[in-house]
Amino acid sequence: MVNLKILMLVYICCSFLSHQNNGTIANVEVQKIGYAYTGERASCYSADLLLRQYKRVRDQRKKLFTYKDVHPVYTIVFMENSPSIFHDYSDCYVHHFHTTSNTGIKLNMLENFIFVPVDIFLSSLHNNGMRNKLDAWLTFLGCDEPEYIVQLIHKYPRFKTIYDDLYETCLNVERVMQMFSKELQILDHNTVTYMIDELQEELDTTKDKLDTAYTIIADKDKALSNKDKALADKDIAIAKLQAELEKYKNQNR
Repeated sequence: MVNLKILMLVYICCSFLSHQNNGTIANVEVQKIGYAYTGERASCYSADLLLRQYKRVRDQRKKLFTYKDVHPVYTIVFMENSPSIFHDYSDCYVHHFHTTSNTGIKLNMLENFIFVPVDIFLSSLHNNGMRNKLDAWLTFLGCDEPEYIVQLIHKYPRFKTIYDDLYETCLNVERVMQMFSKELQILDHNTVTYMIDELQEELDTTKDKLDTAYTIIADKDKALSNKDKALADKDIAIAKLQAELEKYKNQNR
């Protein structure tokens, strides 16, 4: 998969998300090689994404906050070389995951996952050709073979404009950075807010540790104080005993 196409993918996703009004959030990851623990890794990403949104919305809405304010999150993973388990389903190249009930009860569960093994799609493309718009987009993202690029542009002319943009971008590296600025500026605010939340959590944790340390020190000071008092009482008792001994000696001279 061409790196510049990956940038274009992120740009398209950022542009799409920044213009949504329903609050839906997506995390897009592009993997050169499919990582181990694919499901666990995606679950952690999704949980992190949901928690970021929850904290942000809760802080914004304050007392008006309800869980209805938290919107769905999507974790979308494109894999150029997918793990072996995906090859057991060689006729499928888009896998949707969503939490469901064994009884059929419907609840608005917020975490959604989409896995796209691009290598499996390319095998399908070579065997079955380009059949729909989804195939067209995956051809654009994953295929560099001139034969299929020509087919793509012929069948879906809109991609010619995107390829022209890619070509112009290759000639102007500065534009690679500029084309993200508007969309990422909107999304970066959320990242900054999350980083502030993380810093606050670190400060709170540090404060808790200091409070614990102060408590331990105070307990030790109290113990030392009690020990000093016990020693002082002992010194007084010894002094009284010495005084009585001196008095006894004087009486028996």
